[in-house]
Amino acid sequence: MAPKAQKKMPKAEKGLPAGKSADKDNEKRKKKVRKSMEVYTLYIFKVLKQVHPNMGISSQAMSIMNSFINDLFEKLMAEAAKLARYNKKFTITSREI
Repeated sequence: MAPKAQKKMPKAEKGLPAGKSADKDNEKRKKKVRKSMEVYTLYIFKVLKQVHPNMGISSQAMSIMNSFINDLFEKLMAEAAKLARYNKKFTITSREI
């Protein structure tokens, strides 16, 4: 038996209900834009276990180490960006790092 042809229904369009404007909805739905923060806790822990297998680290110390690495990364990238600008380059390469 041949399959029966099915009618394709038009997809429902998303519209605003009567009496609501797009501006009011957008004002209510605005979300805070967070700057993405890299977390290095897993890598810090792996290095700690390589260096001192029997030692642990508290969550406060891990937070401090994570902040330290983020700060170091930001300073390194800022300096690399300056060097790239001095040489009129658009790409940061290993030479700038």
